[in-house]
Amino acid sequence: MTAEIDPVKLMKQEVGKAAASRVQSGTIVGLGTGSTTAYAIQSLGDRIKSGELKDIKGVPTSFQAEVLAKQYGIPLTTLDAIDRIDIAIDGADEVDPHKNLIKGGGAAHTREKIVDTLAEQFIVVVDSGKLVEKLGSTFLLPVEVIPMAITPVMRAIEKLGGKPELRMGIKKAGPVITDQGNMVVDVKFDTIDDPAGLEKTLNNIPGVLENGLFVGVTDVVLIGEVKDGKPVIREM
Repeated sequence: MTAEIDPVKLMKQEVGKAAASRVQSGTIVGLGTGSTTAYAIQSLGDRIKSGELKDIKGVPTSFQAEVLAKQYGIPLTTLDAIDRIDIAIDGADEVDPHKNLIKGGGAAHTREKIVDTLAEQFIVVVDSGKLVEKLGSTFLLPVEVIPMAITPVMRAIEKLGGKPELRMGIKKAGPVITDQGNMVVDVKFDTIDDPAGLEKTLNNIPGVLENGLFVGVTDVVLIGEVKDGKPVIREM
């Protein structure tokens, strides 16, 4: 008896594959973080193995992406060694109708923002559950903060009308520490009416490294859905 394939998992695989299929030989690819992007990385590895894709280099946005890329045989490079990123593939926690995003569920949003913003084309892969009318409706806004500044930053965020909470580790005593050695504050705003303005305001608080608002960065959004038990992919 064959094991039943989970339609949600299948759909994530298909969305990842659809994004990976847009990568051409000879390009430099930003490798995002998260479960759907992991399938894109796997699919890129498959295309390299089959000889269909040649001479690509990956720029990982996290330790997770780096480990996966090595596992699937994708050669890696760094931002110091290259002068461009042709295409980046990454997930998102929320996508609004203007293709603005909230990212940072995996606490990798600082590196992701650097890589995704540099990319000539930035493709976002999500399932339809991530689509929102307004950012901040379902997901808290992650803010990466230098440890010594955590208390003053949280006070400053409260003055802006946000409710900040230090992200704590799961299966780890104490707070989550990012790949850069910082902490993450998850913030609930009742409404984010001006994502571009809020992104700048937050980043101007001394001690804030970066936040999870990605405004005007996304070129393509690939959305996966399960319809009648089958994966369907559409472009926003």
